[in-house]
Amino acid sequence: MAQKITFIGLGNMGGPMAQNVQRAGFDLTVFDLVPSAVKTLTEMGAKTAPSIYESIKIADIIITMLPADKHMRSVYMNPDGIIAHAPKNALLIDSSTISATLAREVAEAAHKNGLRFIDAPVSGGTAAAAAATLTFIVGGQVEHMEQAKPVLEKMGKAVLHAGPSGAGQIAKACNNMLLAIHMIGSCEALNLGTRHGLDPKVLSEIMMKSSGRNWSLEVYNPMPGVMDKVPASRGYSGGFGTDLMIKDLGLAMDAAAGVSAATPLGALARQLYQMHSQLGHGKTDFSGIFETIAKKSA
Repeated sequence: MAQKITFIGLGNMGGPMAQNVQRAGFDLTVFDLVPSAVKTLTEMGAKTAPSIYESIKIADIIITMLPADKHMRSVYMNPDGIIAHAPKNALLIDSSTISATLAREVAEAAHKNGLRFIDAPVSGGTAAAAAATLTFIVGGQVEHMEQAKPVLEKMGKAVLHAGPSGAGQIAKACNNMLLAIHMIGSCEALNLGTRHGLDPKVLSEIMMKSSGRNWSLEVYNPMPGVMDKVPASRGYSGGFGTDLMIKDLGLAMDAAAGVSAATPLGALARQLYQMHSQLGHGKTDFSGIFETIAKKSA
């Protein structure tokens, strides 16, 4: 009999992830506050429920993809939330990007209530969520990760163990800080080269074959007209929002402060993204910082 899975949080990332779970043939129930997001899944055959409690009461596995700490705390820790009402020994998988401190707190509460919990934030963005090629970065017990793998592997291409509870969030913070830095660097390089008359496609190809090669250039080129099917080719719509990147950089800065780790480029990247957001780009893709850099150079 197929495992009963509940998926809570059907936004830009959670929606396509849940769709891949449904396509894999699991017995899926979904919950979200946005009716249109739920409708997409129910039209594919998923079940729904009027509340978190109703959605999880017979679940074997509960997956969450939530925007921030406050949502995570509410969904898991409230008296009517997951910790209080999940069936005993249910496996809880949180793929949100939150603070490591809260991930550890939720893990401790889950274990005290006879539940299994892993923090499993993802890397790859909305395109990878749709294509089921995400990377899951897992904190928690290895045996719990192994138990989660059959469903995680329907949503991603890699499941990596980072360490104990909270380690997945620390690794994700490190990754996204680096992503922000090399995205800004790529934008600066492309802007510089094109202002000197270079073809941006040719320049991108040169850098991708040279020591400046990075993910932003190779997979997610930030300059319009260089690469198809990326946010830059559609006015920076969709993708990973600037305000979400600011949130993630804030998590990285908090993690750095907690251990007195120097992150000067991470701090500068956060300031630049905050400026980009203040210019009205908070909801557009983070690669759109190319436009702000280009305008500041004018």
